[in-house]
Amino acid sequence: MKGQGSLFEALPDAALATEPLRPGAVVLRGFARADSTALLEELEGVCGVAPLRHMETPGGFRMSVAMTNCGALGWVSDRRGYRYAHEDPLSAQPWPAMPPSFLSIAMRAASAGGYVRFRPDACLVNRYVSGARLTPHQDKNERDFDQPIVSVSLGLPVVFQFGGCRRAERFARVLLEHGDTVVWGGASRLCYHGVLPLKDGTHPATGNCRINLTFRHAG
Repeated sequence: MKGQGSLFEALPDAALATEPLRPGAVVLRGFARADSTALLEELEGVCGVAPLRHMETPGGFRMSVAMTNCGALGWVSDRRGYRYAHEDPLSAQPWPAMPPSFLSIAMRAASAGGYVRFRPDACLVNRYVSGARLTPHQDKNERDFDQPIVSVSLGLPVVFQFGGCRRAERFARVLLEHGDTVVWGGASRLCYHGVLPLKDGTHPATGNCRINLTFRHAG
């Protein structure tokens, strides 16, 4: 897969590959690469208002991935459960507005994946450092499952797991590199997915971490 990643780095943006995962789900190789500087710069402003934090699961465990949100709604987790909220529980203030570059990349990626009417109202920001992972799960706290999920990877590479709508179905393992964007909806909207533990490394754009921007229409 390393050789495959090098090939994509050499391709001009117009020739970037689209890889099907399942019906309704695709990987857009390098789709966000040209926008990565703007995305990371505007992310600094988001984190200045709503800092990254390690949320708690309903079972009382500390998540290994640091998270924050922007947009009208933000995903939160604590002993009360998983849900969306209009306010940041740390500040009791509304989440920061979704930056223009975020909204643009989400809508363009959704359109490229076949979902032309997507307009997100929530962006969950995940920061992975060495060893951080995300166990397989479904995104099902949103009200409208007709809207897709758009997931943008920035920084260090990671292995993304994408399965079926039943946990027991086999997972595909997909290497995601800087700028790669996954879009899934339709028949794949409730597919289980996760991230294997991040390996040590350094990336010119993000240092020793991976940033993931996950866009949803939650309200």
